[in-house]
Amino acid sequence: MRVLGIETSCDETGIAVYDTERGLLGHALHTQIPLHQAYGGVVPELASRDHIQRLLPLTERVLSQCALTRRDLDGIAYTEGPGLIGALLTGATFAKTLAWSLQIPALGVHHLEGHLLAPLLEDPAPSFPFLALIVSGGHTLLMDVRGLGQYQLLGDTLDDAAGEAFDKTAKLLGLGYPGGPALARLAETGDPTRMRFARPMTDRPTLDFSFSGLKTQVLLKVQAQGEGREQDANIARAFEEAVVDTLIWKCDRALDQTARERLVVAGGVGANRRLRERLVAATTARGVQVYFPRTEFCTDNGAMIALAGALRLVAGEREDAIIRANPRRELAELTAPVESP
Repeated sequence: MRVLGIETSCDETGIAVYDTERGLLGHALHTQIPLHQAYGGVVPELASRDHIQRLLPLTERVLSQCALTRRDLDGIAYTEGPGLIGALLTGATFAKTLAWSLQIPALGVHHLEGHLLAPLLEDPAPSFPFLALIVSGGHTLLMDVRGLGQYQLLGDTLDDAAGEAFDKTAKLLGLGYPGGPALARLAETGDPTRMRFARPMTDRPTLDFSFSGLKTQVLLKVQAQGEGREQDANIARAFEEAVVDTLIWKCDRALDQTARERLVVAGGVGANRRLRERLVAATTARGVQVYFPRTEFCTDNGAMIALAGALRLVAGEREDAIIRANPRRELAELTAPVESP
């Protein structure tokens, strides 16, 4: 099957075509960062309007890139949730309408399932089963993955996700939007011996995460120490080390509990260089293979949605023509694909 993937969960319009025999044929992404920078964060109404303007031109561009026409498509996958309701509805409406006009199936995909499966776009790709760490602006969770749709939640964030904590800490340091990548760059110039923050929730047996207290520690340090680029760099480094240590500690414990031999890391924070380096070292030491998507597929993209949709469509999963968007859809609610009658 050739499947068109459509991602519109937040502030990026992603389009891709995935072929179940040849792999990823082409993809394109439009980011709205310049649109939202003046507001210091995503404005939902502006995001929805921009998706409306970008979806059709971006789809035509990707089809041309792949030397295909709309009639060459066998199915369409779109992000059903979670995400911003207006942005989700924009993508879902476009997908269902296009599918109806072509008389091909359209299937809603869970945004986090897309992230979880993104490493399967790489070579080598992980095989089931594996442990998955999804770490992004909206989510930080550990899943035991036995197969497509066979997910057991092991640990979740109780408040701020890791990526959200990165962005909020960056804002405290005056780094602007988006803050996470800027904070990581600043942290590279910091002295790791100058200060230390707590590693939240590592003194408890749970696999849950909590980063709001770490953000508060940063605020208190900023207020106590005053301004200065060197000081900001040291705070950024201490913060990043605390987050990375916490994530590695939780992964290590989850690997002990599940005895999995493969670890998949996905989501925007999965592009963090320090996290990648430390996870490779930690998993190598214990004989576990770690898999990352390429950095451009760590953040939201159409390729991961096309892949996830293709796997479910090939397995026979179908849905009716009703337009669906679920801003709070839970990953743990997903099931293995069941062939429709």
